[in-house]
Amino acid sequence: MRAVWTDYGGVLEVPSTKVTVANFCAKTGITSAQLLASMEKVAGSYGVGMLAPLDTPLITQEEWSQQVEAVLLAEEGVKADLSDFPARWFEGRSANQPWVDHLRQLKSRGTFVGLMSNMVPAWDEHWRRIINPEGLFEDIVMSFEVGSRKPDTDIFRVAEKRAGFLPEECVLIDDMEKNCEGARKAGWHAIHFTEPAQAIAELDALLAVGPPE
Repeated sequence: MRAVWTDYGGVLEVPSTKVTVANFCAKTGITSAQLLASMEKVAGSYGVGMLAPLDTPLITQEEWSQQVEAVLLAEEGVKADLSDFPARWFEGRSANQPWVDHLRQLKSRGTFVGLMSNMVPAWDEHWRRIINPEGLFEDIVMSFEVGSRKPDTDIFRVAEKRAGFLPEECVLIDDMEKNCEGARKAGWHAIHFTEPAQAIAELDALLAVGPPE
């Protein structure tokens, strides 16, 4: 194993995505179920997954917010203000320091460390305030920059080509099992992240195995 690729949301930062959604909704005056259903409705109109309209991207953050607001009003009878969504989404989030520290240790020992995320263009400046990528990542593969997203195979092929590794030399650490399944389908190893100690133990065990003789 030569290349470790970490996800961002729910892995490099805390709290979990589920908690972040709940916190955002509490501040916005809607329920998690209402927000997620409206996001699904908007995504469905484009024939893609929930955040794909934003992180591929197909529409701007402003257009997406307006469309979700319209669905919330029409389908849920709720009037919500989703302007300045990114700032409120990232409010209260912080680095998952044990995981960040372990990645730094791996990099110092010569392991390639990269970041692969289904990221929204308007969110890019916000995550960089939480995690300083300088000196931590040797490459950053963002869905909005490459036009493909996890779990699609294309984004894994982009990462391999840019980093110069074979599929079997790469491992993805992600908090979403469907993304891990996508990595395995692409020939990668994958670790489903639930908390730092678990992921660190599984990753260290995988790295210790080394390539076959």
